[in-house]
This record gives sequence, C-alpha cells and structure tokens, in this order.
Amino acid sequence: MLKRHFSEKDYVVSTAEQNRRKNQLSPRREPVQARARERARQILDTTGRLLEQVGLNDLTTILIAKELGVSVGSVYHYFPNKHAILYAMGEQWLASLTERLDELAAMNLEQLSLKDFLDDLLKRWMSVYREQRGLLPLVQAMWGIPELHELDERHDELVINHLVDMFRRLGFTCPPNETNRLARATLETCHAMLLVVVNQEGVRSERTRADLLNMLLVLLEPHRNDEKPSGLDDVEAP
Repeated sequence: MLKRHFSEKDYVVSTAEQNRRKNQLSPRREPVQARARERARQILDTTGRLLEQVGLNDLTTILIAKELGVSVGSVYHYFPNKHAILYAMGEQWLASLTERLDELAAMNLEQLSLKDFLDDLLKRWMSVYREQRGLLPLVQAMWGIPELHELDERHDELVINHLVDMFRRLGFTCPPNETNRLARATLETCHAMLLVVVNQEGVRSERTRADLLNMLLVLLEPHRNDEKPSGLDDVEAP
C-alpha cells in the first residue's frame, strides 16, 4: 500500500508481543443482539466522520463518546481503545474490498479486453474507497501504527493475489515474477490515484479516473506477453 507521510520501518516483533497486540485490538464483546450491533456500527461510523474532521492525532475515545452522546465507558464496553476501533474499521474496509474483487473474479474475465477489465476493476475499487469514511487517516494509521501494520500487509497480499490470478485469466503470459511486479505496480498506482479521485467531485473526478485507466493501460499492455523481460533473473518478486 502507498505509505503516505511515513518512513519505512521494520516492525519485527516476537510472537508474545504479536499476541499481546492482538488481544489489545480485539473487541471486548462480539455484538449479538441487533441493538448491540447497531451501537458498534455507530461507533465505527462516528470514528470515520471524526477522522475526516479532526485527523488521526486528535482523535480520542473521549471525543468519539462525546459525538455519540454516550459515556466513554459505553465505548469501552465494545472496544478497549482507539486502536481497536481503527482496527475494526480496517477489517471492515478489507471485507468490502474482498467482496468487490470476488465479484469481479466471478465474471467471465477470459472474454474481456484489458481495457474493459480495468474499467470494471476501477469502478468496483472506487466504490469501496468512497464508502469508507476517513479513509486517508485510516490508511495512514494502518501503516504508521505498529498495532495496525498487519492490516496493511493483509491489504497488499489480498489485492496482489487477486490481480495475479485475474491477469492470468486475461491471457498474460509473462513469468510469475513479472506478473507479481505488475500486480504490485497496479496496486500502488491505483491506491495513490483513487485517494485523489474520491476527494474530487463531478467532472474533475471522472477525468482523473479516466487518466488512471489510461495510465494502467500504458503500464500493463507492453508487458502482458513479455515472456523474457530484460534483467528478470536479477529481480525478485515484490
């Protein structure tokens, strides 16, 4: 994923530390009743709205509770801390993205042109980005907060694996390392540009999306059947 405003860091931690962080991010209770599920949803929606208004650094559980009109204890009844709420938002976002990619994979991709495939991909991908409130601060949190970094890695793996499989079904004949490289480049290009597109409106947004489509065609078309890319032996799969 595009790492905006953060330098690359190495988050190698012990298994015990990973388990500790996982426990800190787990909801205090899984909502069963409709009323409890609705309250959990309200917490996530409110957090997304506040992320857009105040940003990540100024977001607190106190502010979330105040915006909801409940006590901080009521928020803690569902989530133990701010990071747990952000983690739940990230999982929700990944679930929506998985659903859209699975829908696209279920189509008869073998009969689509590369342009038609990319156009459909961008429409589905963009719909997920538009639905998620506070997306840019959430993305920054997924990269910049160690407790959430696993979500960032899961996002990249999810998208790249889907793209590699779909590229093959579209008739790409380049070697696996090259296909993986193209999938990574597609992910990073789309992620960077879609964050721009969803913050634009009307004609401006549509023109930027059209530019993104053309960028992807220029990126992918020359390499889709490049069976012996120059210097491939010296390049590992990303």
